[in-house]
Amino acid sequence: MNTLIVLVISSYMAAAARCAPLPESSALVEDPLFQDMAQRSRSLVEKILLSIPDTHSSCVHTETLQLNSSENTKFELMATKIGIPSAPVVRIVSESVTVQTSLTQVSEGLQLHQALLIAISERLENTNKVTDLMADIRDLTIQINKLLKMVQKDAVVQPSPTPMALRLQGEYDVQVAAHLTLVQLQAFGQDTVRCLRSLDQSNEEETES
Repeated sequence: MNTLIVLVISSYMAAAARCAPLPESSALVEDPLFQDMAQRSRSLVEKILLSIPDTHSSCVHTETLQLNSSENTKFELMATKIGIPSAPVVRIVSESVTVQTSLTQVSEGLQLHQALLIAISERLENTNKVTDLMADIRDLTIQINKLLKMVQKDAVVQPSPTPMALRLQGEYDVQVAAHLTLVQLQAFGQDTVRCLRSLDQSNEEETES
């Protein structure tokens, strides 16, 4: 009985969180232009997520490096050795997290992964899928930065990713770097979808109707 009560309360709290108005759900976030751009950005993130498995298959050929493996956490020391930074933690907009903060985290994370892929692609034989992925990340970064400018006109956005020097001593290092970057990008993209979903006013309208 106690378990049932806990489940009911948890479901209620989750639904309330989804329906709760954004702290900045003012004219800005509700503006049709902002909403359209946020929804297009979310579609682009979903496209990126769908393309990651094929990109991984095209450039990672070591059998022990699987995209959705529980073994991936064992490569943390290798990531440090190669010089792969952790992605920013994207927090969903709430009473304590502003729209600007959340979008800034997304923008910084996109720039990071773009820089990583640029560095890694120089050592890959097959770069077609990686090049397509980088183009989508670049387009998404432009969209996110436009949203940032709408939130705060004087927001400082990085025009292009800072070049990154990775310590890739051999082919295995290149394979691990490509693998870990795509694994991290996948998790980051999933967080970004949740962030953009929290800005989507149409979700609230559907819940209320």
